[in-house]
Amino acid sequence: MTVGGLPIAVLDRADAARMMLRAAREHPRGDRPLAYTSANGEVLAHCDRDDAIAALFAEADQIVADGQSLVLASRLLCRVSLPERVATTDLFHDAARLAETGGERFYMFGATPHHVEKAVDVARAAYPQLDVVGFSHGYLEGEALFAKLAQIDALAPDVLWLGLGVPLEQRFMREHGHRLPNVGMIKTSGGLFDHLAGKTRRAPLVLQHMSLEWLWRMMQEPRRLAGRYLATNPRALLAMLRRSA
Repeated sequence: MTVGGLPIAVLDRADAARMMLRAAREHPRGDRPLAYTSANGEVLAHCDRDDAIAALFAEADQIVADGQSLVLASRLLCRVSLPERVATTDLFHDAARLAETGGERFYMFGATPHHVEKAVDVARAAYPQLDVVGFSHGYLEGEALFAKLAQIDALAPDVLWLGLGVPLEQRFMREHGHRLPNVGMIKTSGGLFDHLAGKTRRAPLVLQHMSLEWLWRMMQEPRRLAGRYLATNPRALLAMLRRSA
């Protein structure tokens, strides 16, 4: 189905987690990893404004709805309604529980050295049977980055959780996917590692269900986020009204 101009998978969280791990495990190695990503209102605004970013998202193998606004729009504007929001901060836990028994292997790449290490510690403590084969911060460039990608490819994780933010994650998949032929899948993760590490807190459920998590985040970081949301929210709303089916 289409919301705001992007093709969105009609999946609930449980099905999204099961499909993701199955696809990562069964994807033939020796080619590029699968590219799984997410969209929220801010993403819709970026894609509506910038054709280059829209083209990056068009290359994804799957896009799920990480924003409650997309779920609400689908109920009003689309032939098929999205069953629920598939937030990456929730999907990670769904996938980790399944991977404990299924044996799928994770690698976590992104955020600062401190926060990604803390995120891995939290994940390993919460899911003792989860195989996190490695992790790295996201501030690598040039030869250091290429060396790290070679290390990741040698480990051959089923899922590489990539936490760089939009559109850096999408550019990473385009520019470096060919360097990871033995990785099953790249799953973009936004601020997942910061959430796991406790740097940022999720909004109360009532705000999440009202599609107001952006307001919660803005209240936590008003100087950084107020201008961004004031610019992107109206554009996202117009994109959903014009380009949903």
